[in-house]
Amino acid sequence: MKKTDVLSASEIGQYHYCSCAWMLQRCGYEPESLALEKGKQFHVTLGDTLDGFESKIRYARWYAILGLLVLGVAVFLFFIEVVL
Repeated sequence: MKKTDVLSASEIGQYHYCSCAWMLQRCGYEPESLALEKGKQFHVTLGDTLDGFESKIRYARWYAILGLLVLGVAVFLFFIEVVL
């Protein structure tokens, strides 16, 4: 089975929208459009933004763990004071 024998869901959507454009793309022709270029640039920017969020989420998790540890130590020390 060749890669060209398998259709993705996106290709089926493209075919449904415009079968001629789908066939031209399958034959190797790429569409040229200002809107298409803007869309590609938007997706690149969005991907970079999401990558930035992933690192921020990682840091936030570490800060949350650190905060919980500090809280646990504070509660432990509080109970030691109450008992003594």
